Amino acid sequence: MSKFNEINEQVGKYRWTICALVFFATTVNYLDRNVLGLLKPVLSADGVFGATKADQELNYANVVICFQLAYAIGMVFAGRVIDWVGTKQGYAYSLIGWSIAAIGHAFGHHTWSFGFWRAALGLTESGNFPAANKTIAEWFPKKERALATGLYNSGANVGAIVAPLCVPQIAAAWGWEWAFILTGVVGLLWLAFWYKMYDSPAAKLKSGELSQAEYDHIHSDKEEQADAAAASQPKVSWGRLLGFRQTWAFVVGKFLTDPIWWFFLFWLPAFLAGENTRKIEAFTAANPGFAGDPASIPGVISWPFAVAVVYTIATGGSIFGGWLPRQFINGGMDPSKARKLAMFIFALFPLCVLAASRLGEINTWLAVGTIAIACSAHQAWSANIFTTVSDMFPKRTVASVTGIGGMAGGIGGILIARAAGVMLAHYTALGKIEVGYGIMFVICGTAYIVAWVIMHLLVPKFSLVKLD
Repeated sequence: MSKFNEINEQVGKYRWTICALVFFATTVNYLDRNVLGLLKPVLSADGVFGATKADQELNYANVVICFQLAYAIGMVFAGRVIDWVGTKQGYAYSLIGWSIAAIGHAFGHHTWSFGFWRAALGLTESGNFPAANKTIAEWFPKKERALATGLYNSGANVGAIVAPLCVPQIAAAWGWEWAFILTGVVGLLWLAFWYKMYDSPAAKLKSGELSQAEYDHIHSDKEEQADAAAASQPKVSWGRLLGFRQTWAFVVGKFLTDPIWWFFLFWLPAFLAGENTRKIEAFTAANPGFAGDPASIPGVISWPFAVAVVYTIATGGSIFGGWLPRQFINGGMDPSKARKLAMFIFALFPLCVLAASRLGEINTWLAVGTIAIACSAHQAWSANIFTTVSDMFPKRTVASVTGIGGMAGGIGGILIARAAGVMLAHYTALGKIEVGYGIMFVICGTAYIVAWVIMHLLVPKFSLVKLD
């Protein structure tokens, strides 16, 4: 029996049930936000984003920016609200809101109405990660948080896997409106499980659903025991939190790396569909009499399946991201050094995406492979950067700091969406859109190593701050 299983047998496993609830919420979160990118070709053909291809690129980017702007603003307030009303109610309110916003897309038939519903989705979805991070901080000791974070964060990939396997089929069978409606309804089912199964460890101990041994295991971190007496004190202000270099390290890390995930989330389907179009055009130009199925042309792939493959691989990265630092710690390494070493390793892998555009010219699956590695590394990085918040801050401030960093990531997402829209529109007009994607991949490949260096300079060690 492994040490991990031995601990679970000795103290209990209820905390992993809580982790499963957060996993499913995150799955729904990414299922809802992925629908837009998958339906971009259908919506463009329906005239939602304008008449010309260049206009469609710009207007699509503007709709994405509406989401990002609302998400950035919402992240700060979501963190404060969740610290204020508590995890149970805060998470539930957020999920109700984003489910309604997801359904609302079905009633938008032009760029600005889509922008409105996209902004509503961004504002309400911003509660997921502050609530999830706070839940993990409340229910897991430090040594298990990266693994728990990696597991729940893999829900982002599962949502991104499920979406391309069902959304295009729903749109083809019943129309794109139903794709938004049905995926939005799924989230409301989660609420019944959340209200029945979630509460604080103290409340679950009192009700008899949590053993004393597991409760003690959850609260086994000595430095956090010292901070427990301060939990009832007034909330810490944003100004105070912004005075710590630890906050700025998290902010910079999120600002530089969150946009990369957003770019792949919203533009990967368009990139792969474009690769198919290029190969079809090249083949038909060389074979003017061709009248067969375009899918039979060499190099043409099923891009929805390819998207699912990318996020399937990324799921493993999320779990591995939580596993690796835990192995370092079990081997005797200082937790701060273990986290930082793991993040450095994960920062190196996205460099392979520098070759994605060129490899796509040879074989689209080669480009898919490099993007899958980059997305997998991002999820591993993400599992650890979220955990640095609970490494460096007391539980009572985790949601607030997560919200501040999330806002920074949202701002970075706005910038990369605008850059992608302008650049791809420019190169589309020139008939060389692949050059635009090549430039974007350079940004995507180098962002993590830059973020790691700056974080290391700001905070050489991820140690707990003293607020009192």
